This record gives sequence, structure tokens and C-alpha cells, in this order.
Amino acid sequence: MGASDCVAVINAGSSSIKFSVHRLPDLALAFKGRIENLYRGATRFIAQDADGATVGEHSWPDALDHHAGMAFLIDFAERELEGYRVRAVGHRIVHGGVEYSGPQRLDETVLERLERLVPLAPLHLPHNLAPVRALMALAPGLMQVGCFDTAFHTAQPALAQAFALPPEITDLGIRRYGFHGLSYEYIAATLPQHDPALAGARVVAAHLGNGASMCAMHGGRSVASTMGFTAVDGLPMGTRCGALDPGVVIYLIEELGMKVSSVQRLMYQESGLLGVSGLSSDMRTLEASSDPRAQLAIDLMVYRIGRELGSLAASLGGLDALVFSGGIGENSARLRAAVCRDAAWLGAELDESLNAAPPPGVARISAPASRVSVWLVPANEELMIARHTLDLLETA
Repeated sequence: MGASDCVAVINAGSSSIKFSVHRLPDLALAFKGRIENLYRGATRFIAQDADGATVGEHSWPDALDHHAGMAFLIDFAERELEGYRVRAVGHRIVHGGVEYSGPQRLDETVLERLERLVPLAPLHLPHNLAPVRALMALAPGLMQVGCFDTAFHTAQPALAQAFALPPEITDLGIRRYGFHGLSYEYIAATLPQHDPALAGARVVAAHLGNGASMCAMHGGRSVASTMGFTAVDGLPMGTRCGALDPGVVIYLIEELGMKVSSVQRLMYQESGLLGVSGLSSDMRTLEASSDPRAQLAIDLMVYRIGRELGSLAASLGGLDALVFSGGIGENSARLRAAVCRDAAWLGAELDESLNAAPPPGVARISAPASRVSVWLVPANEELMIARHTLDLLETA
């Protein structure tokens, strides 16, 4: 591979495309950026180099779609990234079903199979696949790799993946999948580099952001997770309700006369921190608010994290380390302190000064006497995608 060769990573959501470019062979970050407000309002683009300096900015008065956004990215790369040659593109894809348990080269056949999974992730998967289709049309010879958020959890024991439903239902693929797998895979690979004793340890990782989940890992392998069949299960999130008695859904439809689409919107977009507080889905806004509803939303999230932490520790038969990651996990010292106070029975004790002002990067923030080590690991799903893309590129 030439010194100018690189791989690109695309993480596409419903209204944004995040991207990064990594030099080969060490995958050092060269550029990163995003396109925001696709499909609505004024679309904006920004790109930065590894030092955070802006290398490109643009805005459009009218909204772009994913295809137009990818066309602009390709044009930008050809104009501005002189000296770099993109050898392959890796994509974050939220759902791989039962068929894809690892990175997969993307072609028309694979895309057709993935599109059959859209009902399992209707608010995520179509947007993950849109840039793939766009690149196939715009750069048909470019290698594309799908990296699945469900793949890391396929190693879970069968019981951890099962629902208590008849086989004629479960045989259709209705089971617990788990999500945020790329984030947990990065944590599993990174943590032992900072404490080799944790290579075979019992670890619970909490990826807390607008989407939030937790995962129990033993020896770097997923044992159990809070998300199940869909990414709406488990913890309360920014706008998602988390675990909900299925009887509530039946009641909403049969007794209150709500349409299925309205219930889906309620569960995915109108609940969680936003729904409970009535104010915002942003933890920073809630922590700054004096409204009792804001505190209730925070308290409910902390309570549910504590409940799930106990369950996940039970699945591991004990706990050696607790990891915080994601936007809330990395930035809310208040939430980390509340979670660890509730987890004192497990042996977790924070160093208050380290929690309040942690050093950059991966950091242990527990007190020296804590029986359970507590860590901050900044999320880096993009690097995991780049690693998987490079692996397939080298074997192509």
C-alpha cells in the first residue's frame, strides 16, 4: 500500500452523515467531519484535520438527501484531499440479523438481504444503507464494507438471546440481538491495553448517549446486553422509552385507539429523557434546569442503569470493572457519581476529583481502594470500522 492510501468510514443517520479518513497502514486519523440537516432546512458540511483545524466548510439553503451528500463528499475528497487515495469505505450498519456475525463486503446481494431486515430497525437501517447505494452508483469500483452493531453480541449464550415464545415465532428471527456492538468491541480491545489484568475480567460497559445501552463482557466477549430485538429496549434514552411492558403497547392501541405508527413515534421519538422531562433530550440541558421534571428524568435514568447493572453483574457472576462511554457517559460527572453511589454494594467507589476532572483519553476514575475499577473510555466506533475495513481490504 502506498503512503497516500487510506480508508474512509461512514456513519449515516436519519439526518446526518459523519465521516472520517484514516491513513494506511496505521489507521491514523487524517480527516473527520459531518454533513448535518439532511432532508430538512439548511444542510451544513464541515471537515477538520487530525488537529481539529477546519479544512472545509459549506452550506446549502435547501436540504440535501443522502445521495447528494455522498456526491458532495466524493467531490470534496477529489478536490481537497490531494495526495490521499481512498482504497475502501467502511459503513456502520445497525443490524446484521442472524446472518452477519462479522464485517461483510457489500454488494447487491448483501444489500438485498439487509433490506429485508428494515422492519427490525426501521428508524436506522434505511439511513445506514442509503450511502452504500449512493456510493455504488457514484463510485462503482470502490470496495465497501459493512460493520454491524449486532455482530459483537452473536457470541452471547443462547439463553441470553432467547425470548419465551413458541419456536414458530422465534424461528423467524425474533430474538435478542443487542446493539452498540462496535462501541463495546472497541472497549473490549482497548481496556486491557491500559490494565492487562482486565483481559479476562468481568466488565460491564455503559454506552450512554442519545441512544443508551449496557453490555456484560467476560474476557472481551459479550455475555448479555440491555437492548434486545430492537434498539428501543433497555435503558431510557434521549427520546426512546427503553424497556416497556408489552401490555402497555396493547393498551395504547386497543383502549386509547392509537395507530401503530403513533405508538412507534411515541416509543422512539417522544419518550425517554425528553418525554419524562417535557423539556429536552439533552442531558446538559436537564442538568442545568431547576425544573423538577428534569431531575425526575435524570433520576429515572440513573435508577434504570442501577437495575440493569445488578442484572448484568449477576449474568457475569460478579464484577471487576465498570466502564462509562458515549456522550453522556463521558461528559456527565454528575450521572457517573450517582450511578456509582448506587453501585457501592458491588464495590464501586469513585475518586471524586478524577471523576470531576478526568484526564483526556482512557482513564481510571475509581478510588484506589475500590474493589471494582471504574473507567472512562471515549467511544471510537469509527476506529473499529476502519480496522475491520482494513482487514477485509488486505484479504481481498
